[in-house]
Amino acid sequence: MNNMFKLMGWWTGIFAVLFYVGDMVEVSLLMVANTGFFVLLGFLNISERMYLYIFAAYLTVFFVGFTYYSTFIHIPGGGH
Repeated sequence: MNNMFKLMGWWTGIFAVLFYVGDMVEVSLLMVANTGFFVLLGFLNISERMYLYIFAAYLTVFFVGFTYYSTFIHIPGGGH
């Protein structure tokens, strides 16, 4: 399970670079934070059950934040 968190860290690192190249600096910084979080968890070598609990908490926070953003902050149509 720790290798999967390292893999998620690798992919979020790739996304961070791609967002930065696409001139989306704020999202790129968010992906860098996710990369650090996942790589750190990958090297902790905790039990598989604890990895699943941490990932479930991460998904819960993400979905609540995304729902809040898409409901109250996001301007439909991109605001251009």
